[in-house]
Amino acid sequence: MPSVAEPLARLMEALKSLPGVGAKSAQRLAFHILKSPRVEVVALAAALIEVKDRMTLCRECYNIADGEVCGICDDRGRDRSQICVVEEPGNIAVIERTGGFRGLYHVLHGALSPIHGIGPDQLKIADLIRRVKNGGVAEVIIATNPTVDGETTSTHLSTQLKPLGVEVSRIAMGLPVGSDLDYVDEVTVGKAFDGRRKM
Repeated sequence: MPSVAEPLARLMEALKSLPGVGAKSAQRLAFHILKSPRVEVVALAAALIEVKDRMTLCRECYNIADGEVCGICDDRGRDRSQICVVEEPGNIAVIERTGGFRGLYHVLHGALSPIHGIGPDQLKIADLIRRVKNGGVAEVIIATNPTVDGETTSTHLSTQLKPLGVEVSRIAMGLPVGSDLDYVDEVTVGKAFDGRRKM
């Protein structure tokens, strides 16, 4: 006989599928949701459904957007001569919190990983090359994670971009090796940006 009612057990299982949520955290969250007023739970459910129904990818940079173009690409006050390349949309939020970068972004949606069968065709690399070829870009800043896959991606991008006549730089390795940008504080990311190097 199960120790909790079936609907609660299903909720715990669903919550455990979220990154960073183990069995104990899932149990705490499930009981919190159970105790919460119905209006709060309905609002949470509606927000989850709205994210799935309304969010799409920006046609310019492949960031998350709620229209054809994301707010950053739509902002005419941004420096269009700089493109910062990141692995995932969540990396943009980390860089934006530093307040030190006013250019545009390009989201690869992953990193090259031959061991996992992820090659250039599985990422948004061709789209980045096309953006640079269209002109107006003076510098591409590579801000992939400081991991083996991130470094592999960085090297590949550098060899593809340099012949196009743009300056290619890499954010400084003030970031701990093996870390993920989503878990690094703003000051560290800001210093890494300031100390970027040409490739």
